[in-house]
Amino acid sequence: MKQRLLVVALLGALGAQAQAANLGNDNLSITGFGTLAAARSNTEDARFTRSNQREGTAGTSTIGLDSNLGLQATYTFSDKLSATTQILSRKYTGDSFTTELAWGFVKYKVSDEVAVRVGRVVLPSFLISDYQNVGYANTMMRPPAEMYAQNIIENIDGADINWQHGFGDTTVTAQAIVGIARGKSYVPADGSEPRFQAPAGGFAISAEHGPVTLRFAHMQGKIKATDVKAINTLTDTLGAVGYAALANDISLKDNKRMAFTSVGLLADWNDIVVQAEYGMRRAKQPVYLAESNAWYVMTGYRFGKVLPYYAHAKYDGKGSTITAPAGLARIPTLNGAVQNLLAPSDQSSDLIGVRWDFARSLALKVQVDRVKPGAKNGLLTDVKPGGIGKDVTVVAAGVDFVF
Repeated sequence: MKQRLLVVALLGALGAQAQAANLGNDNLSITGFGTLAAARSNTEDARFTRSNQREGTAGTSTIGLDSNLGLQATYTFSDKLSATTQILSRKYTGDSFTTELAWGFVKYKVSDEVAVRVGRVVLPSFLISDYQNVGYANTMMRPPAEMYAQNIIENIDGADINWQHGFGDTTVTAQAIVGIARGKSYVPADGSEPRFQAPAGGFAISAEHGPVTLRFAHMQGKIKATDVKAINTLTDTLGAVGYAALANDISLKDNKRMAFTSVGLLADWNDIVVQAEYGMRRAKQPVYLAESNAWYVMTGYRFGKVLPYYAHAKYDGKGSTITAPAGLARIPTLNGAVQNLLAPSDQSSDLIGVRWDFARSLALKVQVDRVKPGAKNGLLTDVKPGGIGKDVTVVAAGVDFVF
């Protein structure tokens, strides 16, 4: 049933494109993208997912891990003013495909080098933030979770300003952004989807010289989530037994300031393709969320329309900045729950894949991931006793398209 719904959505999007073309309105452009892919892992004892995703795969074949569909419409009012909307259907924090507003902004070109956008825009935290959900625009099947799980905030309601200038053969682009992020996070412990909000802002700057692009970004936000049941139960218990200060430190009921910094590299030179990224998440106030470092490197070589590639990714969770009082050891069960929450985790993965651009606007990908969970089962979820510390292999194949 879910597979049929995705096909129906695709046909509807193509129909909308045809209708727009029939209108004959040169000011309106409608484009789209999508991925239809299947994936399966080798075990039922642990669940492999994308960042902030519920279903993923745990020994079952699924199209929900990587499949999605996006539709974008832009209306140009004048040389300076335009409006853009993008909707995205995918499996995310819930059990079924849902549709959300990914982009929705009005853009005003102040000059040839400066533009302002107001509305919903993507937060530029990562190297490929602007197009991480567009499979056709990426070499790999999916962004490495080790890196992209560090910051689950994808878009923000607010405004940004973009500046672009050429210095000889080098083009520099700078972006500053501010607004409020809203969304859901998936909590594997109880299967809940608590909502969060975060006044956030930051900047990104990139330099493109020939086939090489370097990018740096820094974001900060004050995250608040009042209905994280597992955390609220723990902090309520801590408060009841006299550890109110520790409870307040752990909690997300009040805004807690977090920061994320990343640096990335893209290169496509003489058929050699390289993509690399390094990121750091840091807590600026006491909170249960772990600090972390993560990175990945992908290399590939293009043989005509075929591009085989290999990547290695590493996530190093530093644990929370909070230290539990020594006196809590007198309550072993409660102390154990707190220590487990605050403890670090880690994970690494190796992946190999191939991309084949077999037709115009169509690319076939096959990818195999070997995930090696470390402390606290890394980023895997629903881990059964038989799966603790065990590597997981995920095989996926699919077609990316744009229209």
